[in-house]
Amino acid sequence: MLAALAASAIDVVQAHAGSERPALPFEITKPPPGWVDFCAREPTECAGPTTAPRTLVLSADVWSDLVRVNDWVNETVKPLTDIEHWGVAERWSYPDDGYGDCEDYVLLKRRILMESGWPREALLVTVVLKDKNEGHAVLTVTTDKGDYVLDNLNKNIMLWSATGYRFVKRQSQANPNIWVALDRQPTIVTAASNSLAQFKKHGNPSVLGSAK
Repeated sequence: MLAALAASAIDVVQAHAGSERPALPFEITKPPPGWVDFCAREPTECAGPTTAPRTLVLSADVWSDLVRVNDWVNETVKPLTDIEHWGVAERWSYPDDGYGDCEDYVLLKRRILMESGWPREALLVTVVLKDKNEGHAVLTVTTDKGDYVLDNLNKNIMLWSATGYRFVKRQSQANPNIWVALDRQPTIVTAASNSLAQFKKHGNPSVLGSAK
């Protein structure tokens, strides 16, 4: 899988410098305690210089890779709470033993894509609120066609606005250890907002964006 993704990332994914969504109210905020603890235990996983924000050019091949990684991780990792897994309320870690909760799915998807050559600046760990204001973690992928969400609770990869979540904070594109506050809540959710439905309907790179 990694070899195939690496070839696709090199050949198809073209990243370019861009603004960090200036229309949105980005303000620096505290990173989640789980991320801070994860970085203390895995410092090499969090190291990195400040870089320019980057955005993926969303082609059909890029989409296929995202679906493949999302499906593989969701199907391979078995859900298990941190209390059951580690005996603590919150612990972010790679699910290398095959078990994990939402943020562990996110970390693994991010690692697979980064090891395949995808730009870290476009792969952002994100904290959202589900029903009843329950916290949840997803991976946001910034593309030239919008921000898409990889979620262990949903097989489909969706535009952020189609998830129904309230977006609270996420990593800065410039630095993984800087987190920015978000105030993003979908106002209208339609079938057309579902990116998988768009791909099935149109099925060609000219709709999703082609490599440049």
